[in-house]
Amino acid sequence: MKLNIPRFLSCLACALAAFATALVPQTSSADETSAAWQTDYKQALDQAVKEDKQVLLNFTGSDWCPYCIQMDKEVFEKPAFKKYAAENLILVKLDFPRRKQLPSNEKEQNQELQKQYSINGFPAYVLLDSSGKEINRQVGSLDGGPPAFIKWTQSKK
Repeated sequence: MKLNIPRFLSCLACALAAFATALVPQTSSADETSAAWQTDYKQALDQAVKEDKQVLLNFTGSDWCPYCIQMDKEVFEKPAFKKYAAENLILVKLDFPRRKQLPSNEKEQNQELQKQYSINGFPAYVLLDSSGKEINRQVGSLDGGPPAFIKWTQSKK
């Protein structure tokens, strides 16, 4: 059997990179202090009352909507937003995927909230106070990264 040197070296490089990554100690990150996206609306409202925080409803098409995916990458996955959200917001992801199945109770809840808040496009963001009263609304992505989105959460409509 003849050894294909370029292919062998490529495979070896990949294996070494994976091994080296596994050896690097994990340091603390924004994820450790960040708020997690919840899917239960009522539970999130209860938590908001207990913690005196606002609730951010994220109406998204996570697996098909390009602007939703862009907002995830450019805002929600950034350490600045994660830190701010952990301190100030209860995050609720109301997903309307096309390629994956949601549990039936979650799908039903999301559809009811879509009607309740008259959501006709994605992404859409509804900011609530801890009692569930609407404070602000944004339909479509918001340019400017985490600073612009954080500023939006701090403004009243």
